Amino acid sequence: MPAERTAMRHVREVLRLKFVGGVPTREIARRIGVAASTVRATIKRFQAAGLSWPLPEELTDAALEAALFAEAGTKQGHRRQVEPEWATIHRELKRKHITLSIPWDEYVERNPDGYRYSRFRELYEAGKPSSRSRCARPM
Repeated sequence: MPAERTAMRHVREVLRLKFVGGVPTREIARRIGVAASTVRATIKRFQAAGLSWPLPEELTDAALEAALFAEAGTKQGHRRQVEPEWATIHRELKRKHITLSIPWDEYVERNPDGYRYSRFRELYEAGKPSSRSRCARPM
């Protein structure tokens, strides 16, 4: 589950404490009630967005959020590893003496940074055609 986004009033307070008061990261986190890593990430996003302190008066919360989180979630739903050819793997598994570890070994040989065996198996099981769809016959 993705982390909940920090409220813009907290973001503005983090920036104010950091750039006006020079308050240390851990102290900012304690005062606002967020993790120190959240404070560091907020400051890093602020700098990456090319913004400067003080923020312009006309900068709304929506515009600030859009600037800070422009890249967030752009890869949501996309797998990062090379996908195996699941249909080919399914056909191979119908052959005698073939287990899922054999196609996985071949997959990892071609894609060393690919899925580890447990994730490979989970993805195969999730997408595997059910046996009912092959042999179910209406009466």
